Amino acid sequence: MKAKVNVIVAMLMFGSIGLFVRGIALPSSVIALVRGVIGCLFLVTAGCLMKQPVNWRAIKGNWLVLSGAAIGFNWIFLFEAYRYTTVSCATLSYYFAPVFVILVSPIVLGEKLTKKKLCCAVGAVIGMLLVSNVLFLENGENGLLGIFFGLMAAVLYASVMILNKFMKGLTGLETTAAQLGVAAVILLPYTVLTTAEPFSAVWASVPAISWVLLAFVGIVHTGVGYLLYFSAMKKLPAQTVAVLSYIDPVTAILLSAVILRETMSVPQMVGAALILGMTWMGGRETQDR
Repeated sequence: MKAKVNVIVAMLMFGSIGLFVRGIALPSSVIALVRGVIGCLFLVTAGCLMKQPVNWRAIKGNWLVLSGAAIGFNWIFLFEAYRYTTVSCATLSYYFAPVFVILVSPIVLGEKLTKKKLCCAVGAVIGMLLVSNVLFLENGENGLLGIFFGLMAAVLYASVMILNKFMKGLTGLETTAAQLGVAAVILLPYTVLTTAEPFSAVWASVPAISWVLLAFVGIVHTGVGYLLYFSAMKKLPAQTVAVLSYIDPVTAILLSAVILRETMSVPQMVGAALILGMTWMGGRETQDR
């Protein structure tokens, strides 16, 4: 029961991150960089306190550079999506990642693409068209750009999901801590090169509330959230974790409607149901096989 509660709490955290990122007056690359640093330090410290220190020797030779880079840039695209479209649309676009995995896995992982999985992928694509409102020409250029950023974040996260299949001999905590650390290292030069102002000027102009929100995202949404999630994964069936993960997008949609007063049209609601439903069905078949 405790493991289920941990996953539920983690999903509630992940589903609320968009609200916090919206209030941080910093470039997306800087937010991603700080999130990676704080998250990595938190997980390494937590591992030592729980007498589960990170085995740095085991980390060598794994696909951590690629996966860490993918995580870092995945955050940048997701945070940009929050800025250009609603939190609900950005989250639903991001939740397209499992569909990309379904489509690519036959080529990369040698998994069979069944008719049911293909139908689920097609249904999710139709759902994304409805969510983006592109079929009804109701979404402005910025809204469509936000959807595009969300989908790019989904592509990168899908690549992380696939790369994790090739990692051997690492615990969930070790994998995540190392990925966050690599993400921070890779994002540092990118952030310095792409930030128009010097770092000192960027930090000086940040309101106090942004510092509070940034620290909260790094410690709670990243460190605590990932720690709860990965500690519970070992104690629960994979399908239970998959079903509970749908609390994430549902939370984002509800919070964006209640707190940010973001609304969804009827076609968007139908699209949201298609994306969540088709992704769940596709993932359920994978777990059943």
